[in-house]
Amino acid sequence: MRRLAPYQTGLWLAEYVDIRCQLCRVYRSTAPSQLLSSHLSPAAPPIADSMLTDIYRGKVARYIHRHLSRGLLCAHCHHGITWLPKSFRVDIAAGSALSIQASTFYDYPIRQAIRAFKHDEDMSKLPLLLHAIRQLPRPHGCHHDNAVIVAMPTTPQRLVKRGFDPVSILAAQLSKHWQIPLWQGVRRIDHTVSQQGLTRAERLSNLNNAFVLTETPPVKRLLLFDDVATTGASLQALARAFLPDQPYLTSLEATGTAHGSMNYGTDSARQTADVKTNKYHISAYALAHGSQNQ
Repeated sequence: MRRLAPYQTGLWLAEYVDIRCQLCRVYRSTAPSQLLSSHLSPAAPPIADSMLTDIYRGKVARYIHRHLSRGLLCAHCHHGITWLPKSFRVDIAAGSALSIQASTFYDYPIRQAIRAFKHDEDMSKLPLLLHAIRQLPRPHGCHHDNAVIVAMPTTPQRLVKRGFDPVSILAAQLSKHWQIPLWQGVRRIDHTVSQQGLTRAERLSNLNNAFVLTETPPVKRLLLFDDVATTGASLQALARAFLPDQPYLTSLEATGTAHGSMNYGTDSARQTADVKTNKYHISAYALAHGSQNQ
């Protein structure tokens, strides 16, 4: 029997065994359907006597369903977080912009959970991040056969230093949530440094030519994903890798370091128009962005 991944095992335990809220640890967790319908709604009509037999007959089935459909947060903690802030846009090139939708703001408790999981591999914070992932509605018109999720790539050096790839783990959960496959046809160049602590200008300069394609995307709808979109610079640079004038690596060439130049000449308007029309439809998503207090 194949050994279960520790991340998925921990999530199953948090959702189906541990009945406490994964944030406050006090109240019972609430099923997603109950969170959606927890606002004011008309009272349920009285149950007719003829329905009692069916209700008792399904007592065991309902009991099992109730205990297997718990959520990860209680209603109080869920509604204490602002979900789906207004999306924002960053320019990819002349006449083309990338829309970025975050699940929530980069505030407490999501900020602390992301930092603990990303830097310390604190798996106790993963259920809260999974709950945030589940707040992202699947993009309209996208499904298993016409779209792929592109997780923000990391470099081999960072992977060795950190010991795991947090964005890939989160992206795998987003793939399950949306039922859209992951695609790993982009490579990150090794010479870039961490974006943390850099100004927007430094982020943009650091990410020039940071990503190259190792293969052609199998579909036209590309859903980029990152854990935190501080300024959107990383997602912006990743989206630019799909422009027609960007460098491309074969599988053999991808084993080395490649450099390319971003050449926006007189044909840039025609080329970038292809990104949204004949070439690719690109949108981006993140767990968190900005602060509600700013």
